[in-house]
Amino acid sequence: MKETTPLANKESFTSKFSKKLRNAIFVDGATLKSTAKAYLYLLPALIIIVVFSIYPIFRSLQLAFYTDFNFFTREGFETGTDNFTYVLNSQTFHLSLRNTITFVIGVVPLTIIISLMIALAIHSVAKGTAFFRSIYFLPHITSTIAIATVFQWIFHTQSGILNYILSWFGIDPIAWLGHPDWAMPALIIMSVWSNLGFGTVLLLAGLQTIDKGLYLAAKVDGAGKWHRFTTVTLPMLSPTIFFLSITSVIGSFRIFGQIFALFRGPGTANSALTVVYFIYQQFWEVRNIPRASAAALVLFAIIFAITLVQMAVGKKLVHYK
Repeated sequence: MKETTPLANKESFTSKFSKKLRNAIFVDGATLKSTAKAYLYLLPALIIIVVFSIYPIFRSLQLAFYTDFNFFTREGFETGTDNFTYVLNSQTFHLSLRNTITFVIGVVPLTIIISLMIALAIHSVAKGTAFFRSIYFLPHITSTIAIATVFQWIFHTQSGILNYILSWFGIDPIAWLGHPDWAMPALIIMSVWSNLGFGTVLLLAGLQTIDKGLYLAAKVDGAGKWHRFTTVTLPMLSPTIFFLSITSVIGSFRIFGQIFALFRGPGTANSALTVVYFIYQQFWEVRNIPRASAAALVLFAIIFAITLVQMAVGKKLVHYK
């Protein structure tokens, strides 16, 4: 029986590693020249990603552990976990987390349900689909400041159109932007409206990929409209809905611009204070960059954990075939 020497094992391992590395770098049939040319084209985008995405992540991780940090010289002197202890024990952070979760629970389901209803309505129209798709997508590309300015007028206590409509039903004027109990509903309404365009276009694209033969087969079997919707439309749309739910949850946890533009602050009695706004306060108002970095990492951990749960649920509920 032939013995395998350590040197042969080492050469075998090196050979396998080199082969895997080459397969990871080179596409089948590609030469060194063509691969280098491809990476050269990718270089500007890679530089932007490294400078503005990857480097800030590692820099934040480093800053989060500084307990003695000079804001002006950007120098840290002592390290520890005090910043994480402060964030996790802060009542203000707890409030911002509760507000953020409330916002996510309010925005994500409403956005998906209303977007699906609009997408179904547009999909049922024989003509003008492109026109309606463009109209509904406009809010998604409109400036947040412009949207907030319009909604400040809509939510105005005395002259707002929303209170004017509610007065038809005998409801007294509501201080949407000034009362702590109504700040979050106002923020949810504005956010749902601004997010409908993206959800509608995405779901409409998903509807257009569903094979019409499935509907015909279900109809032949005697399935009604609701049964066809639950057994054909929803299963076939589940990958799109799953993707939309993940992006919506991540985007909702990161909300900041709408709050800053609509309330010019965290709302009355911090009623619209979210985790990202808490990070902004620690960074810009308190000038405590390490504490803001620690809060950002805690938020990242929360979003990452929720995404993992969504991925696990998606494996059981999403149909890709």
